[in-house]
Amino acid sequence: MPNRNVIPSLDLLRGFEAAARLLSFTKAGEELHLTQSAVSRQIKELEDQLGVALFQRRHRALALTEAGQQFYAASAQVLTTVRAAADRIRALGGRRTLSVTTTQSFASLWLIPRLAGFTRAHSDVDVRISADSRVLDMERDGLDVAVRHGPASLAGPNAVRLFGERVIPVCSSKLLDDPARPLREPGDLRHHVLLQYDDPDCRHPWLHWKTWLEIVRLADLRPAGSLTFSGYEQIIPAAIAGHGVALGRLPLLRDALASGELVAPFKRSADPARAYFAIVSRRAEGRPEVAGFVDWLKRTAASEEARA
Repeated sequence: MPNRNVIPSLDLLRGFEAAARLLSFTKAGEELHLTQSAVSRQIKELEDQLGVALFQRRHRALALTEAGQQFYAASAQVLTTVRAAADRIRALGGRRTLSVTTTQSFASLWLIPRLAGFTRAHSDVDVRISADSRVLDMERDGLDVAVRHGPASLAGPNAVRLFGERVIPVCSSKLLDDPARPLREPGDLRHHVLLQYDDPDCRHPWLHWKTWLEIVRLADLRPAGSLTFSGYEQIIPAAIAGHGVALGRLPLLRDALASGELVAPFKRSADPARAYFAIVSRRAEGRPEVAGFVDWLKRTAASEEARA
């Protein structure tokens, strides 16, 4: 018989909430940095404590039982409440925490190199950056600010536009010094290796060489070779090292171009009609450190646009 005096621990609630939301022990483990078997054991322990099955375990699939659906709603609410309370308590201690979610490429190429400008002026704020290719639920995951890339129509009514984006070929200056392989016009790309972004579902067509080559009317061009990477942030170090030509995203690569680490061999670019937006979660509205961070993003972006 279950012990009615036993309250499930937060670890068990976190494991269950992730598994119920994703309907996968494996995906829940990846999110929580646990093994699939560890999540499975957590669910079994929780079911033993409650004395009821929370999941229907089907062949290669999970489904919530009626009890599981009720407990999922309750556990998600509990975790959200605890996160919000923890943030308030931290603020009482004199230090405030600011959690930011964005893509890995924006974090590594733009945000982190400039972040000292914010932390110097806000030394009492601890910034936590969650760089992830997934679009995280800000309210559920206790996140304050998101910097997201996409069309204005999907950004939301309260989103703050930071800057647009242009896509242009970039490479190391080493590639320009080889007379046997000129790189003076787009057709010369046939002499070079193209650095490709692995996107089998074509969720980011503006980062595909196929799209750019179609824009410049070179759809039939065949490069000397290609190297494919799972993340955009991996492509740029390869380009700097001279391994091939990449599609550079401006203004994310403005610093690398200004320093000479990368060069733009020709000026033809593609405008994907998308931009970067700052979005504040409902739970973080009105907090001065959040407003200060969004204002810093806007001022930094505007200053760099004015110098471009």
